[in-house]
Amino acid sequence: MASLLKNREPAGASTAGSYRVQAGRRGRRPLARLVSSARYAAPALFGYVLVRAIGIAVLMLWEGQHGTTSLHRLSTLWDASWYQDIARHGYAGTVPRPGPYGPYQPYAFFPVYPMLIRVVWWLGPLSVNYAALVVAWIAALVAAWGIFAVGERLYNRRTGVIAAALWGVTPYAVVESMAYSELVFSALAVWAMYAAVTRRWVWAGVLASLAGLTRPTGVAVAAAIGIGGVAALLVQWRQDRRGVLPEEDRLPWWRPLLGAALAPLGFVGFILWVGWQKGSLDAYFRIQDAWQSHFDFGRSTAHSFRVMLMVPGPVWMTDVVVAATITVSVLLLVVSVLQRQPLTLIVYSGMILLLALGDAAYFNSRARFLIPAFALLFPLAGNLARVRTRGLVPAVLATAALCSAAYGGYVVFVYTNSP
Repeated sequence: MASLLKNREPAGASTAGSYRVQAGRRGRRPLARLVSSARYAAPALFGYVLVRAIGIAVLMLWEGQHGTTSLHRLSTLWDASWYQDIARHGYAGTVPRPGPYGPYQPYAFFPVYPMLIRVVWWLGPLSVNYAALVVAWIAALVAAWGIFAVGERLYNRRTGVIAAALWGVTPYAVVESMAYSELVFSALAVWAMYAAVTRRWVWAGVLASLAGLTRPTGVAVAAAIGIGGVAALLVQWRQDRRGVLPEEDRLPWWRPLLGAALAPLGFVGFILWVGWQKGSLDAYFRIQDAWQSHFDFGRSTAHSFRVMLMVPGPVWMTDVVVAATITVSVLLLVVSVLQRQPLTLIVYSGMILLLALGDAAYFNSRARFLIPAFALLFPLAGNLARVRTRGLVPAVLATAALCSAAYGGYVVFVYTNSP
């Protein structure tokens, strides 16, 4: 990360309050750069930790009524046990589980998060489920740091701080406190985007490849890096032809191309490895059929909306919240395009949204799939950053944190226990 925070000026970037100034000058040791950058990002990290601490505190108020602790619930809920079983036993040693559409198999889960759990589990005295929480929480903090870095780079420091805090108060922010791979994926994706907007295309490709080894949505990161890199080369070629390209802004042509080539290797490599293990190139996708997870071009999402709006009968609050989250995300993507966010971020956000809407699996999973779509928060953060009424922004964030925490408690302790 320290190498990503070196002084680097992309063409056309503003120098006011730049992150690179705080991150340190060229020649400083990586550790010194990292410490300096962390100090500069401290308000964002503190704000993120504070809003997530509110979420954990509210969960603890629920736990006495349900016979289990919040930490145990957060570390074992839903698919968390799969990651921990893979960390303990590896893929071959993890026993498949019966399901209504075929056996659930560990090969549906990508390897980076279980590997990190295994490392922390080996190094410390923690049980594997708490090691999983430690990895997830550290990754969430790294992701919040990256959100600040991107927001500060593209807008200003205040926007970056608010964006990091907003990420911690989204409706499904409770997942950011769970033993789930979304947090590791978000950290890798955010810093891949930061590498791209600062024109470190090889770093962007490496991080995108690791993201592709963490979740199937790594294809969104790979697409963003590939398209963004090629677009950067085309812009440079046009400027060069017009004679308006400053020599210090000239980018070696091979860097974006190498980044684009590296970006999909993680995802493709894992899919091929699963195919080799199972003796069929499409084995990963057949394994996903047990979860009824496949890309159906939005038919399942449209059906869920149609049932909620047109079919008489009760509707779960979770369905309403997910539908609202999807709708707001689409609107924020439109605003992001109108505000001319960098192409790399637009492609990334659009791909994450497309994958969330197009998946045929469980409807409530869609809001969880949107957690890594951090760039959609920048229009909101930018508007809040312009507010100068004293105390209004902290009040808005605190209210949002309480609402998110209350809903998180409902999801973790009530909805998941419902028949």
